[in-house]
Amino acid sequence: FNPFMVIHLRLLICSEDEVYEVVDLTEYARRHQWWSRVFGNNSGPIAEKYSVATQLMMGGVTGWCAGYVFQRVGKIAATAIGGGFLLLQIANHSGYVQVDWKKVEKDVNKAKKHLKKKANKAAPEINTFIEEATDFIKRNIVLSSGFVGGFFLGLAS
Repeated sequence: FNPFMVIHLRLLICSEDEVYEVVDLTEYARRHQWWSRVFGNNSGPIAEKYSVATQLMMGGVTGWCAGYVFQRVGKIAATAIGGGFLLLQIANHSGYVQVDWKKVEKDVNKAKKHLKKKANKAAPEINTFIEEATDFIKRNIVLSSGFVGGFFLGLAS
């Protein structure tokens, strides 16, 4: 058995007075790939290709998956960060670690000033990304609504 061998399957249907065209299923599958059926042949808005119910379902399912993963990862991250701070405080209270709080406060204030200065000058890539995301949401409002609803359900589960 050679897995790279191309198998040609032909279908011929005949009746008494009608003869149907022979269909090469491998050629049909090559021309009609699964992503063309899912995403469509052109790159227009999804609203032109799928019904409202399908868009809500696709958005809801992907949103729920994203929300569920976000919730799980968020819990793990919060536990790790909180546990680290707790251990640091226990070590500080026990005398293993000495924290110079004046220096910490000075460094935090310096970082805040630096961030304020940088925040006023947003990178053009960020602005372009925000514009593209807003345009996508406007063109696919039903899908986006389903995603947001599913995301919140995923966070709650």
